[in-house]
Amino acid sequence: MSQLKVYPDSSEKPTQVDNDYEAIAKTLSAAGMRFERWQAEAALTPDADQDAVLNAYRKSVDRLMTERGYITADVINMKPDHPDKRALRQKFLSEHVHSDDEVRFFVQGKGLFCIHTQDKVFAMLCESGDLISVPANTPHWFDMGDTPDFTCIRLFNDPSGWVANYTGDDIAERYPRFGE
Repeated sequence: MSQLKVYPDSSEKPTQVDNDYEAIAKTLSAAGMRFERWQAEAALTPDADQDAVLNAYRKSVDRLMTERGYITADVINMKPDHPDKRALRQKFLSEHVHSDDEVRFFVQGKGLFCIHTQDKVFAMLCESGDLISVPANTPHWFDMGDTPDFTCIRLFNDPSGWVANYTGDDIAERYPRFGE
């Protein structure tokens, strides 16, 4: 179940916990983020390739690309046996920003996005059917856990894709990780 926990950025105790889609979307929207639910337009097999995944969500992907000016979309697929899972997890765990929005739609699986804005940390557990969009230059981190198992559609304005600028703040060390 999707879940949002909101913490003051000075405390590891949440002041708000929501599992309700409407409440989550409203809270994230007020903080400048987008949260939506998408439905597949075609059935997907567990081994679906990038084209099949993108085609299954074509209307939603095209709508968002047109609305926000994204120029490219791809699919990332992480499995528990991925040979670089530890290095990739470490790469995402430190607080960072991008000059591009960070847009992720969870086709399957789940992960924890933590966004640091407005003197708060928004810990959003996303799962299958969830889209989250973090605006450009907003500090955040992502935890996929020790045994990642997810497929995500990613949308970009910048053709170079995912480029992180680390903030140097150790805030991510003070908040719960995926699965805790």
